[in-house]
Amino acid sequence: MKLTLDTHLLVRLTTQDDPGQEALALQLLKKATLIAVPTPVLCEWVWVLLRGYRHTQAQAAHAVRTLLQVRQVVCHTPAVLAGLALLQAGGDFADGVIAFEGGLLGGAEFVSFDRQAVELPKGQKRKARLLGAPPSSGQRQGLGGE
Repeated sequence: MKLTLDTHLLVRLTTQDDPGQEALALQLLKKATLIAVPTPVLCEWVWVLLRGYRHTQAQAAHAVRTLLQVRQVVCHTPAVLAGLALLQAGGDFADGVIAFEGGLLGGAEFVSFDRQAVELPKGQKRKARLLGAPPSSGQRQGLGGE
């Protein structure tokens, strides 16, 4: 059986906050010969762990690395590793994935209004540029509830 996972399934497995759903997920995954985990699912999963479940960046990174070690799991590993590198440097997993995949698509420079999203890639010797002035409150301004 070849499966594609969604974010909810990964959250149940990681947080173990719903024993019934966790058991169903484990039962299904034990039968899988291939477990596809799309990059957007990983971005959502890390965000949920950090924001919703208050995991530390180290805990979220550990969860991702553990998933990558599962033999049946297939994902865009280079993008995931770029996300992990940014996460472990104190940044956002999704920003690392976005900058990496944008580069693959030919975008030589990562641009954002988010100061932190730009500073960390620059520290990793990637071309990044901050547009405009930072928010006056000093808070990160994101999209979709970030």
